[in-house]
Amino acid sequence: MPKQIWLLILAMAINVTAASFLWPLNMIYMHYELGTTLAFAGVILFLNQGAAIIGNLVGGTLFDKLGGYRTILLGGAVTIVSAITLSIFHSLIPYAILLICIGFGTGVVVPAMYALAASVWPEGGRRPFNAIYVAQNIGVAVGTATGGLVASYSFSYAFLSNAILFSAFYFLVFFTFKPLGKKTDTSKYSTVASQGFKIHNRKSFVALIILSIGFFIAWVAYVQWQSTIATYTIDLGIPIDQYTWIWVINGLLIISGQPLIKLVTKYITSPKVQILLGNTIFIISFSYLLQAGTFLDFATGMVILTLGEMLVWPAVPTIAASLAPKGREGFYQGMINSVGTGGRMVGPLFGGLIADHFPMVTLFGLLIILLLVPYVSIFVLGKLQKRIEEEQKHYDEELKEASGN
Repeated sequence: MPKQIWLLILAMAINVTAASFLWPLNMIYMHYELGTTLAFAGVILFLNQGAAIIGNLVGGTLFDKLGGYRTILLGGAVTIVSAITLSIFHSLIPYAILLICIGFGTGVVVPAMYALAASVWPEGGRRPFNAIYVAQNIGVAVGTATGGLVASYSFSYAFLSNAILFSAFYFLVFFTFKPLGKKTDTSKYSTVASQGFKIHNRKSFVALIILSIGFFIAWVAYVQWQSTIATYTIDLGIPIDQYTWIWVINGLLIISGQPLIKLVTKYITSPKVQILLGNTIFIISFSYLLQAGTFLDFATGMVILTLGEMLVWPAVPTIAASLAPKGREGFYQGMINSVGTGGRMVGPLFGGLIADHFPMVTLFGLLIILLLVPYVSIFVLGKLQKRIEEEQKHYDEELKEASGN
């Protein structure tokens, strides 16, 4: 693995460690400390993720125009200012506004990190995305373990730690990422317009949309662990520090389980099949939660869920990268990240509304039904990709014949 990828891994791990001091605790803080309803807390997280969607699209577009270094610095600047302010002011109104600003800043950073990883190691296939994914989960393991412990003493300390770590991420990027930016000469890429917007490019974008539908549903389900399930465990008498240990299990399993995933992907090489297998495991996880009532039950549900996400999350940006025309790599990664963010945006609001009016088992049942959608989207995607490949082959043959004449 190139040494530049290791630098990206370090930066992403610090960035996610910073975020992990807050995101598992957001709904708990708003519901129990600020006294909001679950639905209202869901609205705030909805707006936070809405800002992140805008940030994803802005970050992907800026990557194609400015390169990774400057894009990440711009997003990081928004995040660091917001996080420092939040460490000082965290009553309801400032909390809501600053959480939205942090969502935008981190939204700009993430697709640029993914696109930069692909640019630095284009021959890596799934591997650069998996490397960034593992880095994210190192951050999750470290951040949630320490964040839950710190928050059990004072949420103010968690906000301060969040600001310090976001600052560390920004200065690491500022002093070390400039050479990586030089490796990505965005001017060398042709645009969709300059290619005449050939038919296979239009169909590639449609394929991206179809991929996005299943990805969106998967995130709506997954994000319940960060929102409604978090408050559900508190209602069952599970302390905050025990709940955050569920996320430590998630991160540690992802790190230690890489040899297993490497073995599985060696034999199951198709990213689409990897997504289908992972989605099936998601359904098994939520089916198990139908009877969950203890910390051990939720820890077991998280172990099952984690096995699924290890297959799904790296496979989706891999397919997006394979669909992207030259010069649109950042935009395609921004699109797919914005869709994931959209799931994280709608999920807490959807889950909060259901949990406020119905038993949690009703929510779990609805999620199991929704998780049938990715099977359909992957089936349609496979059909469309086959047509794209056939048209590309026909186009290349015509081009070869024309150049021969």
